[in-house]
Amino acid sequence: MKKNNRLFENIIHGIFLILGLITVGCVLLITVYLILSGIPAVKEIGLIDFIFGKEWASTAAVPKYGILPFILTSVYGTAGAIFIGVPIGFFTAVYLSKFANKKVRAVIEAAINLLAGIPSVVYGLVGMLVLVPAICEIFNVPDGASLLAAIIVLAIMILPNIIKVSVTALDAVPKEYEDASLALGATPTETFFKVSVPAAKSGIAAAVVLGVGRAIGEAMAVMMVAGNVANMPSLFGSVRFLTTAVASEMAYSSPGSLQRNALFSIALVLFLFIMLINATLNFFLKRDKEQ
Repeated sequence: MKKNNRLFENIIHGIFLILGLITVGCVLLITVYLILSGIPAVKEIGLIDFIFGKEWASTAAVPKYGILPFILTSVYGTAGAIFIGVPIGFFTAVYLSKFANKKVRAVIEAAINLLAGIPSVVYGLVGMLVLVPAICEIFNVPDGASLLAAIIVLAIMILPNIIKVSVTALDAVPKEYEDASLALGATPTETFFKVSVPAAKSGIAAAVVLGVGRAIGEAMAVMMVAGNVANMPSLFGSVRFLTTAVASEMAYSSPGSLQRNALFSIALVLFLFIMLINATLNFFLKRDKEQ
C-alpha cells in the first residue's frame, strides 16, 4: 500500500514538474523570439532614436520610428488606471471580506465575476458610445477619444482582478490574528486595517501586479477610446499606447520589412516593462519578508 502511494505521489510530482517546465519553456521561447525579431530594427534605427524619438511615421516617404510617445502614454495610462482602480478595488475587497454580510457579498461578487467575464471589445464599445461623448460634453473638448477615456476604461477593467485576488488573500488571514487584536482592545476597523491587511500584504501586492499587467497589456479597448494617434500624451488629446501601436499596424506591415521589425521591437519593450515591474515588486516583497 505504501509503495503504491509513493508511486502515485512520484507520478503526480513528475506531472507537476513537467507542467512547470513547459510554462518556463514558453516564456523562454517568447523571450528569444521577441529578441531575435526586435533587435535588428533597433540596430538599424538606432537605440537612442528608437526609444527617445518623438515622431512615428512608419509609412511616410522618409519613415521615422520614434516610440517615446507610446512609452509615455503607456506609463501615464497605466499609472492613472492604477491610481484610480487600486484604491477602489482595495477598499471593496476589505469591505467584502470583513464587513459585508453573506447576502450582500454574494450579490457584489456575482457582479464582479460578471465584470471579469466581459470581453475587452465590449468595454471599448461602451466607452466609445458612452464615455467619449460624455467627456466631450463635460469638459467641452472637440474629441473625447483621449488619454482620460483610456484611463477610466482601464481602471474599470482592472477592478475584478484586484478585488478577487485581494479578497482571497484577506480571507486566508488566520482568524486568531484578529481575535488577538480584538482581545487587546483594538476596534474591528483597526484590526482589519492594521492586522489583517498587513498579513495579506503579499496577496494584495499580487493583485496589484495583475492589475498592472492587465492595464499595460490591453489593446482593443484602449484603441477604441484613446483615438489611436501617435501624439505625445496629454489628458484630453488622442494618443496611442504601445499595445495599440503593434495591433494597429501589424496587419498591413510587410514580413521582413523594417516596419514589421520595429513593431516587434515595440513588443519587446512592452515585454521588458512587464518583467521590470514584476522584478521590482518581488524585490520589495522579499526585502520586507527578510526584515
